[in-house]
Amino acid sequence: MKIAIGSDHGGFFYKEKIKEYLKSKKYEVIDKGTYSPEPVDYPYFGEEVGKSVQSGEADRGIIICGTGIGISIAANKIKGVRAALCTNEFMARMARSHNDANVLALGQRVIGLDHALAIIDVFLETPFEGGRHERRVKLILDIEKGII
Repeated sequence: MKIAIGSDHGGFFYKEKIKEYLKSKKYEVIDKGTYSPEPVDYPYFGEEVGKSVQSGEADRGIIICGTGIGISIAANKIKGVRAALCTNEFMARMARSHNDANVLALGQRVIGLDHALAIIDVFLETPFEGGRHERRVKLILDIEKGII
């Protein structure tokens, strides 16, 4: 599985640790920046990861900023992206199984690194259930297309 990852300066430390972790688990990692802890604007990195998932360059994405809020809002502006801000494993499981989320947002200033890694494991290992949830995901896509 290919994972696109991106952060602003507020998530840079976690991004670097998460990259190492993912590589140790044999995931292919595509780093979309930022590449230093110097201050930058998070929307660019949410957009880059979102576009990577949208285009199929990556199967899933992980985005990190201080809280995970701003960067998830930015990523969700990309058509086809369903970015979910998760602060625990239950949220990650539901984001995948019920919402078919394809981008995980995390907040470096909100959760500990070990907790973030546990959330990532659940997010990457949980399949979409389909069934009744497919109708709801389709409705989200219809909203995106301006159909409803």
